[in-house]
Amino acid sequence: MKPRIMLSNIKNPPVKVYALVGRSGTGKSFRAQLVADKYHIPLIVDDGLLIRNDRIVAGKSAKQEQNFLTAVKRALFQDPDHYNEVLEALGNEKFRKILIIGTSEKMATKIALRLNLPEPSQIIRIEDIATKDEIDTAMRIRYSEGKHVIPVSPLQITRDYPSIVYDSIRVGLQKRLPILPFLRKAQTVEKTLVCPEFSKQEATSISEAAITQMINHCMTEYETTMKIEKVTYVSGSEGYDLDIFIRTPDNLSGLAIVELEEYIADSLEKYGGILIHKAKLHVEAW
Repeated sequence: MKPRIMLSNIKNPPVKVYALVGRSGTGKSFRAQLVADKYHIPLIVDDGLLIRNDRIVAGKSAKQEQNFLTAVKRALFQDPDHYNEVLEALGNEKFRKILIIGTSEKMATKIALRLNLPEPSQIIRIEDIATKDEIDTAMRIRYSEGKHVIPVSPLQITRDYPSIVYDSIRVGLQKRLPILPFLRKAQTVEKTLVCPEFSKQEATSISEAAITQMINHCMTEYETTMKIEKVTYVSGSEGYDLDIFIRTPDNLSGLAIVELEEYIADSLEKYGGILIHKAKLHVEAW
């Protein structure tokens, strides 16, 4: 049985959890430190890493994984050794605030609960801190070039994950986002631009069998009793339209169906490198 660290063991409780959420590729990791600076948050959880002051405290990056399945497991702390390492580090850190990066509120909540933290009490959406043009540019870079940002200085990433490092980015915050009052003070943040292995495959080459396997993995993480009957999809200019036919012994509420649709779409975008326009679940009870 995995050892669990309760909140009472974490130094300086209670802990307030913030979540920065938005679709995959919209620039969340790029802006994570800006949010942390604004709210005086010392710790960031992003894609399997626990980060403090641009330095990895514990964990392993999902962006180093070779494929979609292991990347999802890494980001959700499903590996026992990885999970225990980050949990132990949290127990040793002094903090009252922590920021979790996620593609949705549900994803951020799932990560928080997995790490024995409270549910996020403050949600910051990427649209609140980035313009539409900035988000569109970030998504173009993600889906046309397969580039991701890790909010850690290049020195450590190059040492730990040299095969995926593409470049570094030095951002002058005052010039970058002058419209935000909390960034008036001149600062510079350096981040690492990487090309993960799981992003190097073009979406057009992904087969129906591969997509079905990815979706099945997402559903297993979400609910083990569901079974996929069939997956069909159409690829358009705005991404894939998925129709997913499943069977389940339990009746799913409308909210549960929507949450699962979002979870599947978010996971496929983030770790499969597949732009999803719509994921539609067709549910049949056993």
